[in-house]
Amino acid sequence: MISKILIANRGEIALRVLRACKELGIATVAVHSTADADAMHVRLADESVCIGPPPSRDSYLNIHQIVAACEITGADAVHPGYGFLSENAKFAEILEAHDITFIGPTAEHIRIMGDKITAKKTAQELGIPVVPGSDGEVKPENALEVARKIGFPVLIKATAGGGGRGMKVARSEADLEEAVSTARSEALAAFGNDAVYMEKYLGKPRHIEVQIVGDGAGNAVHLGERDCSLQRRHQKVWEEANSPALNVDQRMKIGQICADAMKKLKYRGAGTIEFLYENGEFYFIEMNTRLQVEHPITEAITGIDLVHEQIRVASGGGLSVKQEDIVFSGHAIECRINAEDPRTFVPSPGTITHFHAPGGLGVRVDSGAYQGYRIPPYYDSLIGKLIVHGRTRVECMMRLRRVLDEFVIDGIKTTLPLFQDLINNQDIANGDYDIHWLEKHLAATSE
Repeated sequence: MISKILIANRGEIALRVLRACKELGIATVAVHSTADADAMHVRLADESVCIGPPPSRDSYLNIHQIVAACEITGADAVHPGYGFLSENAKFAEILEAHDITFIGPTAEHIRIMGDKITAKKTAQELGIPVVPGSDGEVKPENALEVARKIGFPVLIKATAGGGGRGMKVARSEADLEEAVSTARSEALAAFGNDAVYMEKYLGKPRHIEVQIVGDGAGNAVHLGERDCSLQRRHQKVWEEANSPALNVDQRMKIGQICADAMKKLKYRGAGTIEFLYENGEFYFIEMNTRLQVEHPITEAITGIDLVHEQIRVASGGGLSVKQEDIVFSGHAIECRINAEDPRTFVPSPGTITHFHAPGGLGVRVDSGAYQGYRIPPYYDSLIGKLIVHGRTRVECMMRLRRVLDEFVIDGIKTTLPLFQDLINNQDIANGDYDIHWLEKHLAATSE
């Protein structure tokens, strides 16, 4: 059994993992940059180690410093959270070489699913439906031939990418050359790899993702799906479980396909298989080999603690549940609270002068923020997540409206007003939106 876990992350996810460790009776080590010395996870951990100055490359991405912190404190496992080193195969290998357990999948699976082309081929082999597209990397000289086979419009995407970088749409042959060139340039700048591939561009899809957990020995379960269609610049803003667009049969069918695929792969730990969904069809786009930011809404409707499962599997204990034991109950919504101007989305670091989190039945706030805490300007602007659960979607929406009125964060600008706008929108109330809806709504309301 793991006895001490070093949490190689910061902010709300570091605090989330720390809480799970304490519930399991496992000692914790927090690592932090000099900018995060007063962070809540540092205050609450059993031990803490400063691993460098504010820039991520010198601290949270510094593998040598993290391994040294493990050796200094005697930590026998590392939980990477999400972001930073969570999907870094080299990091996983280095930890294993030092007899430190990486709480996540194998390095091999991280590599397979980290490259978009390899991931798509693997998904096809495992029986997961995929979007029509190129068989591999697309070069400028064969782009037109590939695009004609797929049919316009097409989407050019970076093979090593994510977050919308290195992604361009070509709606006609006239657009193709520039789209491929721009995508390759952006991919090289963002990921050090200019390889791109091509897929059919879907006009009004939803973004549906399926949560799975595997034990690495051929057992795996799915925990339903999440609808992450409300996005801005390919970044998720509002997530729901279950999706308003799916019925029970669709939910269980795609979930079982994903669980069966992970059994064949002998996948270890938590992971998320992401799809575009349009006209009743699912199209695989990628797999995230880590915990997701929006995992709490899955926990809300299943009652299963995903971090507990990750630690249990990493300890060799296997899964705590079988598929037939998993019961989906009610509806949950997560709102990502960012330290940003709600109209321009410009980051708003600074000191929080007042902080009051809402409460009551079915309400959860995951945040490392507190009154007097100074948000540093060096990292992602996510400062908290508001998760609300109800017996029905209507009850969940009513509860969310109430808690948004209760939530107080002063001293900085946040995206709370955006959610107060969305909760009163009729399309949102009806669950009638796709991945383009929020961008169009923001453009219309800014005029």
